[in-house]
Amino acid sequence: MCADIVLAEDDPKQAELVRRYLERERHSVVVVPDGRDTLDLVRRRPPDLLVLDVMLPGMDGLEVCRILRAESDVPVLMLTARSTEDDLLRGLDLGADDYITKPYSPRELMARVRTLLRRTKSAAPAGGPLRVGALTVDVGRHEVAVSGTLVETTPGEFRLLEVMAAHPDQVFTRGQLLEHLHGFDRYITQRAIDVHVMNLRKKIEPAPRKPQRLLTVYGVGYKLTAGPAGEETRAP
Repeated sequence: MCADIVLAEDDPKQAELVRRYLERERHSVVVVPDGRDTLDLVRRRPPDLLVLDVMLPGMDGLEVCRILRAESDVPVLMLTARSTEDDLLRGLDLGADDYITKPYSPRELMARVRTLLRRTKSAAPAGGPLRVGALTVDVGRHEVAVSGTLVETTPGEFRLLEVMAAHPDQVFTRGQLLEHLHGFDRYITQRAIDVHVMNLRKKIEPAPRKPQRLLTVYGVGYKLTAGPAGEETRAP
């Protein structure tokens, strides 16, 4: 799977090492050492994947991710030396799709890249859009709508909705959802699912603090339901 990848990394030795590994897998790689330049490049020519270091001059990676996520659904894999769970979850909260902490092995990074590219480029399943009440998840178009109004989601949020919309009213544990999003991975914690759910509720619920669609089943996990009775369902 060949892809266009932007690598935002200001350490020349690290950037060269990662670039070589990516090019061995036949990816086209552009290295950018500055946060503002990264933002400008991705806006002009969106890549298949952005590998984004958190500590960048000009503008840090977290701010780059926050701005991009408001404008684009380009997959983002963050590289960070910040190893506390709260710091890592902040990246996911801002819309990153995955992260890896330094120091890391290039082989592990390549595995993460393959996983993200596979997830975002996988063929859409046969059949029409998934509908749960007024919520529509159109896998072919990669669109989410509530009562006909399109809602912007990150690739990770979209994948979570896709899985749950295919099985409405089924309770998923955090571990099950985590497996669908990231596979078995010792670095991704189940709290990452809580972050995705919190962000999705802000987008698909009329009152995020009193959810009616994406519900918590205490002690178990989450389920997606049809939501308030009488809502109008329209195609986007």
